[in-house]
Amino acid sequence: MVTTPPARSPRLLLIATLVLAVAGTLLLTVPNAPSTPPTATPRAAVPTSAPPATAPGRRSAQSGAPAAATFPAQTADASALLPPRGEGTVGDRVIQKSLEDAWPADLAAADEHQLLKAGRGLLRADATGIGRTQWPALFGNPNQAIAPAFAAARFRIQAAIARSQGSPNKAVVHLVWAGTDRGGTYTDRRITDWYFTRTSTKGASPWTPQPPT
Repeated sequence: MVTTPPARSPRLLLIATLVLAVAGTLLLTVPNAPSTPPTATPRAAVPTSAPPATAPGRRSAQSGAPAAATFPAQTADASALLPPRGEGTVGDRVIQKSLEDAWPADLAAADEHQLLKAGRGLLRADATGIGRTQWPALFGNPNQAIAPAFAAARFRIQAAIARSQGSPNKAVVHLVWAGTDRGGTYTDRRITDWYFTRTSTKGASPWTPQPPT
């Protein structure tokens, strides 16, 4: 008499299948342990405090808005000390000090005063249109000038320094400023550089602003 083995329970087969599937999934998802411990990569310093001599932000005569410049790498440590954006006039003193600390003065006091006065006036004229008649060579006929890009009422120079530019007869004025454009957008910590030259270091040779190239 031939006997047939009892049929396996479908329930047992289903349970066995599920166990195998779970075990396989766990084996695939367990990450391999690294052979060597991870090492931290030093974070590169991000320059954010004062404008450089090699990456100037020149005036944009076509748009009426001064272009932005970047900050030098040697002033990266000062970035953590800067006030938050939108701080208002309270933070301007901190920005001014960070510029002065990052880029020590290297001009005679009289030259620095003259350059700062001219740089501030040029920036205001370029951004708001006020005072453009003082520099006809740069801004052209005031009756045909491009409309200013920023409202005079919301324009503010936050900080400014004047420094030599690789020569006793070359200098640059770095300005940090805030303003509201024609679209109503207010932005602070805008950066603009104005470059100047003079013919001689002797006497009272004036500093002459240079047009963008």
